[in-house]
Amino acid sequence: MSDHSTQNHELPEPAKSPNKLAPKEWLSGLKTVNHFAQLGNQFSSKVLPLSLDNPRIVDISPEAAAELGIDENQNTGPLVDLLNGEYLPESFEPIAMLYAGHQFGSWVQQLGDGRAMILAQIETPSDNMWELQLKGAGPTPYSRQADGRAVLRSTIREYLCSEAMHALGIPTTRALALIDSDTRVYREEVETGAILLRMAASHIRFGSFELFASRNQPEQVRTLADHLIEHYRPELKDDALPYLSLYRDVIQRTADVIADWQSVGFSHGVMNTDNMSVLGLTIDYGPFGFMEAYDPGFVCNHSDHNGRYAFNKQPDIAWWNLAALGNGLLPLLELDQAKQAIEEFGGLYQLAFRNRHLKKLGLVGDVPEDDALIEDWLNLMTQQKVDFTNAFRALCHFSTEADTPAELADLFTNSGDFRRWLEKYTSRLALQEVSDIDRQRQMLSSNPKYILRNYLAENAIVKAQQGDYSEVVKLRQILSHPFDEQREHSSYAKTTPAWAANLSVSCSS
Repeated sequence: MSDHSTQNHELPEPAKSPNKLAPKEWLSGLKTVNHFAQLGNQFSSKVLPLSLDNPRIVDISPEAAAELGIDENQNTGPLVDLLNGEYLPESFEPIAMLYAGHQFGSWVQQLGDGRAMILAQIETPSDNMWELQLKGAGPTPYSRQADGRAVLRSTIREYLCSEAMHALGIPTTRALALIDSDTRVYREEVETGAILLRMAASHIRFGSFELFASRNQPEQVRTLADHLIEHYRPELKDDALPYLSLYRDVIQRTADVIADWQSVGFSHGVMNTDNMSVLGLTIDYGPFGFMEAYDPGFVCNHSDHNGRYAFNKQPDIAWWNLAALGNGLLPLLELDQAKQAIEEFGGLYQLAFRNRHLKKLGLVGDVPEDDALIEDWLNLMTQQKVDFTNAFRALCHFSTEADTPAELADLFTNSGDFRRWLEKYTSRLALQEVSDIDRQRQMLSSNPKYILRNYLAENAIVKAQQGDYSEVVKLRQILSHPFDEQREHSSYAKTTPAWAANLSVSCSS
């Protein structure tokens, strides 16, 4: 969840940075562009990171490093210094972004990066643009008397989940690396401070537009929209109605990412408009959770007392948030255009949801009864409280030419209901000219074996708090290949053990 901001945007200039230059070889090949910082102090504030005591690397994601063209096996000293704010290249311009948002449905007129700061926007040798952002590097003008820190437990969760979601093929912010420290941070109890370096093409949110529209600043809304089109959606430049096309693009991407979440049982937990990306990324990992026993009403955030962000409400909340974004774009849109665009969301989402579940069930072609078959399967899992991930994965091994695999049949206590569904499924498979082997191969690439279960993250956190980061590394490695069998790691696909049944997460970080 984003930290609240101060209410006054008359911000002091930071003191001169004592930071030295980072060794050039570590950042060689990266071109600093800082397009967003160049928009000026109406959109962000200059900041400086505040270092932690005795920083040490916990893990580096090789996949994320590869995106930047960086060799993670190089000397990590410069990376630790960069994460800890002790080295900054002269071309870097650290800023905290300004935005507003609806939090749990209530309007908050000014928020902002309270514990995050963008170090720079860079271009890689492959012409990709990334914002490098520190999370937990100290207070900003938007921290509202908070310390601007992140604790080790939440930083590990975001690091692991960011990379796990990427490996699942779901649009997300990335996580390059994280550091631990000896700095003490006070939450419900004393914890260890940590810093995460996360990456995204952009961190602009729905609430970025909401803020300027609420202040009756149409030119700032236009500037922000033009920035998005110029640097991220240049194909929209020549459209007759480029701003409407931009809004429709956000609607489509949001429909797609929500369908992605629903297809893997992911619950965001804090779908405030300040936590929604205009690029359709999964952003701001706070009290998230992967559902285990299938429960459409699953609420992962124990602070969400009314279940506003329950798993089955995520599509409706996405629509609500898109409507709020539409209001923020009204300085650039006709009201009727915006209404027509947002009403397209339901159909776009349903199509995306259907397509993903057809792949998960190995179904090819357009058969009218498929919607009922999908719904019946989900209802069957709901009634029998079957593990969402394991049920889909076990179904991958079903063959029309062999007995039902025990790993699948044993999941369902009411064998009668299960076998009746399986008969319908078998009849449906007979309508398509796809071999069992080809179907199984396709299903195995659509249904992960490994997800970031809460207890797995907890195991890694407990070890890390004792100075042993090996489980963080191992878990990141396993989750980087979620569709592979990895038989030596099969225990990581097991459901929650009894000791972890009451684990909960909240917005505290």
